[in-house]
Amino acid sequence: MPDAVAVVTGYLREALAAAGEPVPAVSRIPSPRPKRFVRVERLGGTRQTVVSDRARLDVHTWAETEAAAYDLCALVRGLLGVIPGVRGGVTVYTVTEVGGPQWLPDSESGQARYAYAVEIHMRGRVL
Repeated sequence: MPDAVAVVTGYLREALAAAGEPVPAVSRIPSPRPKRFVRVERLGGTRQTVVSDRARLDVHTWAETEAAAYDLCALVRGLLGVIPGVRGGVTVYTVTEVGGPQWLPDSESGQARYAYAVEIHMRGRVL
């Protein structure tokens, strides 16, 4: 099965840049931390069929203020809503939101953060 985090972060980097918001989309918190960034983390999921995966992903957005973190979250949410298609050579079938945006200030850095969760259904690759 494809690495759902790599597919989604690659897509988000391109889509955010195309939307005029060249924000890093990463799988780990960068050091040093940028003022704005998106982190995608796989929390599990299940094999949907013998040839497809349904990954459960948490998407976190950090920014300078609560409002800016929310706006970035809303943008990412919209962009992920239109991810179905072929992305990085991987067929993405659907994205289902399983937890809407929530205010989640970062306890380590004090930085403003929002988070939400999705399940993304994508086709595996031939072995």
